[in-house]
Amino acid sequence: MRIRLPASARRSGPLPAPVRRRAPTRRGVRRALPAAVVLTLLSPVFACHRPLVPPGAPTPWPAEYAHRWQWQWQLDGPVDTDVAADVFLLDPVRTTAEETTALRRRDRRLVCQVHVGSYAGTDPDATRFPPALRGAPTDRTQRRRWLDVRRWDVLEPVLADRFRLCRGKGFGAVALADADGYAHRSGFPLTFDDQLTFNRRLAVLARKLDLSPGLMNDVGQVAALAPDFDFAVVEECVRLKVCAKLLPFADADKPVFHVEYTGHTATFCVTTLGYGFASIRKNRSLDAWRDPCQLA
Repeated sequence: MRIRLPASARRSGPLPAPVRRRAPTRRGVRRALPAAVVLTLLSPVFACHRPLVPPGAPTPWPAEYAHRWQWQWQLDGPVDTDVAADVFLLDPVRTTAEETTALRRRDRRLVCQVHVGSYAGTDPDATRFPPALRGAPTDRTQRRRWLDVRRWDVLEPVLADRFRLCRGKGFGAVALADADGYAHRSGFPLTFDDQLTFNRRLAVLARKLDLSPGLMNDVGQVAALAPDFDFAVVEECVRLKVCAKLLPFADADKPVFHVEYTGHTATFCVTTLGYGFASIRKNRSLDAWRDPCQLA
């Protein structure tokens, strides 16, 4: 959906060349958009054209585009490479090299989702996790189980190979999933500091392998970790009423990719676009369907 500002608030004439914008103050970011905002549903559009990211280089996130990205998150079904989005968050195992090549030819930025704090029995590398590192289920489906992130000596080579798979298929960035085991009943006595150490090590590892690191969820540690990561991915911050905790990324002109699974874009887009997030609504299955927020 597109949020159209009143005529008095819109620029007239052509837009000037992009310049680096000063990071908004916390007070300014929290202000609601004008009450006269008119909501209309339109087909997705792109932000300004950006040059193709060279192969073998980490994905850049220019500050002048920080609040203008459009994104897609698809983990189910063949990748729809024609979706009108700048950024694609995909499963590196399921996604083929042909699909990533097609997306890169269209100048899309590719982010792979890697489970760094959990494993599933169906993972190709599941046997590389010793039984002593396998903890409680991450949810009621019991498909995935938490890992003991204190054992960096064991986890680092496995996760490095997962990152290399991303790099080999043409991804330039990685989003770290299940990087918040300390906040759940993981089966291990993980502390806040244990998780911070693990997540920072992962950010360093990603950069060594020419990947731009992104923090997924782990809202409770955003204030501490925002300087270590290039972008954030957050689920249902409107429903959970935690969107303001992502402001350290937005205030630093770093992208915040946000998704809601319930509610209407006409309702939550006003809030998240005011924060400067790139927001969409998705099915929980994360198939190709999406309903994006857009600011006129």
